[in-house]
Amino acid sequence: MLKKVQPKVWWAALAVLVILVVSWGLVRKKKSGPEEIMVDGKMVSKLDPVPVKNPDAATLLKISKIEDIFRRKKRAGFNGNVLIVQKGQVLYQNSFGFAHLKKKDTLNSHSRFQLASLSKPFTAIAILKLVQEGRVSLDDSVQRFFPDFPYHGVKVDMLLSHRSGLPNYIYSFDDSVRHGKKYPDNLDIMDWYAKVVPTPTPYNRPGRSFNYCNTNYCVLAAIVEKVSGEDFGRYLYDQIFAPLGMTNSFLVTDTSSAAMQFRTDGHQFGRKLDKDYYDDVVGDKGLYSTTGDIYKFYNGLSQGLLLDKKLLDEAFKPRSFERAGIRNYGYGFRMHTKEDNTPRFIYHGGWWKGYNTMLWVCPEDEAVIIVLGNSYNRSTYDLKELLEVIHGPGKVEEIEKDI
Repeated sequence: MLKKVQPKVWWAALAVLVILVVSWGLVRKKKSGPEEIMVDGKMVSKLDPVPVKNPDAATLLKISKIEDIFRRKKRAGFNGNVLIVQKGQVLYQNSFGFAHLKKKDTLNSHSRFQLASLSKPFTAIAILKLVQEGRVSLDDSVQRFFPDFPYHGVKVDMLLSHRSGLPNYIYSFDDSVRHGKKYPDNLDIMDWYAKVVPTPTPYNRPGRSFNYCNTNYCVLAAIVEKVSGEDFGRYLYDQIFAPLGMTNSFLVTDTSSAAMQFRTDGHQFGRKLDKDYYDDVVGDKGLYSTTGDIYKFYNGLSQGLLLDKKLLDEAFKPRSFERAGIRNYGYGFRMHTKEDNTPRFIYHGGWWKGYNTMLWVCPEDEAVIIVLGNSYNRSTYDLKELLEVIHGPGKVEEIEKDI
């Protein structure tokens, strides 16, 4: 009976069997690897906040108090943009002052501000995406990516949580090292550390204590470039900005017409500040964005569009535990913690060459405050009165006036 079966039939049956086996293997491989997060247009369109509709008396009073607070901030010299959202609805949005003080061009919602250290949460998420994909491990040493890096025992999780003990690159190199390229980039910094003699003294042993240091995030951005094979700005665009519809976010090193549009200048004492020697070093700073894009970033992150919940919880886990207190740091995010060591507030601020920035989040109240300034003014960080309006005095009684 079997002899009567034509050879063509046998070959067809064999082909079907091969296809089934290969398909089964691919399914198995897909299930065993990291789950890919799919982002579609409908999800992205819901990341923007919506105007408050039919506000009740309590909400109207809250809005009125916020308006009064920012009128006073303006009189105190605040120059910048504000966005305050609660439960997905805009409580307050406004612009004060100018993008360029000399030109007297009015700020608007499209104005892009240098985020300074508020760039660090974006760098942290960029690294954690590589961790999620299995391309980087939190236990990896810097030498895995840069074998000549002179500080041993420094791991990725220590960089993320500022526990590396590394010296700050801004103060590490004297004028004899700063020659050749006028504005160094991240790879130049890595090369300097590898070659300079003597090696700059570290602040502490790796993992021993928390010490906020820009070098950590400079190194993280360099690792992203090394692993991805892409410019850091391109990686941010492909993996964070484009998926979330963040069309107004660019690195300082991007000089395309699209990136330069709506870009503000930083000012101090009423004058524009020129480009800094370290301006092209990114990851610790260097991101230009808007209040709207920053809200999309946090909203998309909290909805699981960038990281799975388990890894996101790691980012919001307190990792600075040498001193008792409410302040702490996770992976790229500062926080004020509750008694059970979970975050009551999640935030990050920034200052760089005239720019002051702040992202403040209360997960329990679903409230997000974004304040971006481009003319140095301490009132940017003075949030206590504003927080009492949004959250109530009971939640903020321990918060210092200046965050």
